[in-house]
Amino acid sequence: MSFRTTPSVDYVEDVSPGSGALPPRAWYASSDARSLSLNGSWRFRLSATAGAEDDSFAAEGYDAGNWAEVTVPGHWVLQGDGAFGSPIYTNHLYPFPVDPPYVPTENPTGDHLRVFDLPSDWPSDGGAVLRFDGVESCARVWLNGTELGEFKGSRLAHEFAVGELLKPGSNVLAVRVHQWSAGSYLEDQDQWWLPGIFRDVTLLHRPAGSVADFFVHASYDHTTGEGTLRVDSGVDGRVLVPALDIDVATGEPVTVAVEPWTAETPKLYDGVLATDGERVPLRIGFRTVVLEDGLVKVNGTAVLFKGVNRHEWHPERGRALDLETMREDVLLMKRHNLNAVRTSHYPPHPAFLDLCDEYGLWVIDECDLETHGFTEQDWRDNPVDDDRWTPALLDRAARMVERDKNHPSIVFWSLGNEAGTGRGLTAMAEWIHGRDPERLVHYEGDWNCRDTDVYSRMYAFHDEVEKIGQQLDGGTHKRRELPFIQCEYAHAMGNGPGGLADYQELFEKYDRLQGGFIWEWIDHGVKHAELGYAYGGDFGEELHDGNFVCDGLVFPDRTPSPGLIEYKKVIEPVRIEGDSANGIVHVTNKQDFADLSALAFEWSCQVDGETVESGSLAVPALAPGESAEVKLPEPPADGRGGERQWTVRALLADDTSWAAKGHVVAWGQFAVGARPLPSFPATDRPVVEEGRITLGPAGFDARTGALLSIGGVAVGATPRLDVWRAPTDNDDGAEWQTDTRYGMLWRTLGLHRMRHRLVSVEAGDDALTVRTRVAPAAREVGLDTVYRWTSDGERLRLSVSVTPEGDWTVPLPRLGVRFGLPEADRVEWFGGGPGEAYPDSRMASMVGRWQSTVDRLQTPYVRPQENGARADVRWVELGGLRIEGDPEFWFTARRWTTEQLDAARHRTDLAAGDTVWVNLDHGLHGVGSQSCGPGPLPQYFLKAEPVEFSFVFSTTR
Repeated sequence: MSFRTTPSVDYVEDVSPGSGALPPRAWYASSDARSLSLNGSWRFRLSATAGAEDDSFAAEGYDAGNWAEVTVPGHWVLQGDGAFGSPIYTNHLYPFPVDPPYVPTENPTGDHLRVFDLPSDWPSDGGAVLRFDGVESCARVWLNGTELGEFKGSRLAHEFAVGELLKPGSNVLAVRVHQWSAGSYLEDQDQWWLPGIFRDVTLLHRPAGSVADFFVHASYDHTTGEGTLRVDSGVDGRVLVPALDIDVATGEPVTVAVEPWTAETPKLYDGVLATDGERVPLRIGFRTVVLEDGLVKVNGTAVLFKGVNRHEWHPERGRALDLETMREDVLLMKRHNLNAVRTSHYPPHPAFLDLCDEYGLWVIDECDLETHGFTEQDWRDNPVDDDRWTPALLDRAARMVERDKNHPSIVFWSLGNEAGTGRGLTAMAEWIHGRDPERLVHYEGDWNCRDTDVYSRMYAFHDEVEKIGQQLDGGTHKRRELPFIQCEYAHAMGNGPGGLADYQELFEKYDRLQGGFIWEWIDHGVKHAELGYAYGGDFGEELHDGNFVCDGLVFPDRTPSPGLIEYKKVIEPVRIEGDSANGIVHVTNKQDFADLSALAFEWSCQVDGETVESGSLAVPALAPGESAEVKLPEPPADGRGGERQWTVRALLADDTSWAAKGHVVAWGQFAVGARPLPSFPATDRPVVEEGRITLGPAGFDARTGALLSIGGVAVGATPRLDVWRAPTDNDDGAEWQTDTRYGMLWRTLGLHRMRHRLVSVEAGDDALTVRTRVAPAAREVGLDTVYRWTSDGERLRLSVSVTPEGDWTVPLPRLGVRFGLPEADRVEWFGGGPGEAYPDSRMASMVGRWQSTVDRLQTPYVRPQENGARADVRWVELGGLRIEGDPEFWFTARRWTTEQLDAARHRTDLAAGDTVWVNLDHGLHGVGSQSCGPGPLPQYFLKAEPVEFSFVFSTTR
């Protein structure tokens, strides 16, 4: 006699999208029909396997009093202080065996119970629908003991008809959620794996004759200025738009004069879709999207996308975002000049798209599809090329399009991300083209553009992008006729990205290049009591990709990073350039649709970084693409002989929905004349006595030549040559990259362990000269370094000359001097600021007089690394010293050494010491974006070559 048992969970490993759910339809936030939010506290039980518990918990009267509680929306692994498991981060590797459609028996399964009272005045007529906006990754649902069905498609809405099951008074909703399912093979996005009911759960009354599905078609004819509106509806009704005097039947087109919708001018008309049983508010934006002349055009104009990829993230709640967090994202984007979002790599919460409509952002709406892990087996068994999975793919495409089709902000439907190629993707593209021919289809993996309307790439290097712009990139004939966008570029991981301005120059130079989307918006750090923010590996994952999940333009708490400040400057909608010789400023409107009437301009003149005069500047309301020359006033006289410069700013003239009057949109700076260099006559001679050398205000160790003090300021560690920086994520690069990764080469060469050999200390007639050789152990290369100290009696000048020896085949990380101060806190400087800058990320560095503390000079990257340099510094004051440069220099100060910074893995690893370590650098190597993209361009390399630079020290006490 044989015996066999199998778990009753076959649906978990079924490749179908599920059963029981209603067909997808348009999503809307509200109507005059009743609704009941089922968000809040739910009873929760976690099991280790999918079949560990029977279904009795779904029955009415089940006692779950001893169960735990979780908050819905939410992820159970981010609740319960670790009692419910932990997050898992992988970039593309599946955290389970690749054996589609099967998943491990060890499959964390969360049973959720919500007992709710139906309001006493809940209508008794009509039906009702239970809607889930997002559950990861597979859910089975019961209401009052009756099974409704099960579904997959984590970031997609699913609805169930429940009208006949509802009861007056108490009702029991039971949901079983499995972390792993066949659907997990389709959701291998670069993000945390986080199971749970993480979006809203809502009960919707459906009165007799209520609205079913509807499709708002609102096109715009840019030649006539008229818009045509037609609302197709599954239930007959009327469409009313009072501001346009529209009152027509559903399905009937009407053409009227309108203001068009664009991301720059997001005009929305309030309307109503009214049926016999329901009134649904409409927000209508008239616009037309076409592929014409090889370009993406909206309302007849080619668009330049200045975009970003956006994962949904909150450091405490994961992908369970509230409306205000979503609004914060949109406002930050608008205030930093972004005009586009790619919803990587799934449809967002629909409320986010409402915000994009309202505030104005172009959107690539991306399907909840990625099978990236199959690249490990050369895409063998990839579901997108397996007909068994095609119904699931089509279901995901339909649920995205039908849910989101009424948003004017969406200009592209994206088939998904990093899923290879195959018949399933072609089926999706064909269905989408047929259902919505009024938008374009995107997919980066289709390099031959068989299924797409745009040639899209990730992380193409600058030289290749230029060839594409010149149409010298080859490819199929169809591809050569299509526009190009970088759907991901400039990887914003850690310090960087560098090279943004160089990319933008190409985008603006060649019409075919229609911009791109930075990877990505936010660092996915998980708030952690001991680590500050946790990343991959901090939860004991078997497989993980470290801090590769922290690659955003904003930090986990949504503080803008220097990368976002740089991007804002690079993509300014107004270019401001100066001609100081003729007292003229050139102003160019770089927008696609809006003129400059919303902006006010002001000028100011600075002397040695301090504003001495300012005023308004009359700039015409230039149309898109237009330029004008505007005369500046005469610069104010300066009897001090200081450095003079103009600063011109473009500000919001009035309050807008996304920023207040006076918000700086763009700015430009240019010098009135050359910078006057400080004179320094060397008048004092070194005096040697009792093991000490005195030179002007300074004292030195006679044996080593080490600087001990300047005036009354003690020096904790003498200035000496420094070439090392704590490598950035971009210095280290990614292990799969075949091009040069300089962080690795620097360590191999030993630049992190340079040794200093004293050659001589020479007290001459007018200078103290210290000769050294600086070199790494085990290598024959070195840097002959000479420190020459002179004084004019009150000040001390250090001139450093460096001569490379041997075959230096790699650039240097930095070149300058490092020294220590025992006491320093307040910092003031004249130079670039207020934030950090590096050679290929310095566009946003504005020259002026700035103040800070040493602690606020640090940029708090989730994984500590080189940070905090200020560019173009003329002088800096800290710790009782004033330091002037000849030429300008880079300045950094921190309460830990570079070596301690290099060793740290989290911010909490850094402990402030008693010494402030100061770097005065003649040069720095660029940062690039090689954590996934290209390294620095050659013009930003810091080559090892002979050089001389100087600093002048004096006291401020």
